[in-house]
Amino acid sequence: MKKTLTLIVVAGALAVTSLPAWSVQSLTTNSDTSQLRPAGTVSVTGADNLDDLQQKLGEKARKEGAKGFVVDSASGDNRMFGTATIYK
Repeated sequence: MKKTLTLIVVAGALAVTSLPAWSVQSLTTNSDTSQLRPAGTVSVTGADNLDDLQQKLGEKARKEGAKGFVVDSASGDNRMFGTATIYK
């Protein structure tokens, strides 16, 4: 239950967070991904907060040539870690 609640809170926080203008976008709904195909996953560790985690996932997705990414998981106390599915 705690894990589910944490995931819901993180997903909500990431959904309302704005990112710098990149060629890679954080995607949140099925309509965002309907024109794209999943192309793998990226993961990061050592983020300071949710904004930092999302930024680091976006940077990795961009390096992989993705057009967008969806955050799948995020966790951690002092140092966060997370994964995202990338879309091309």
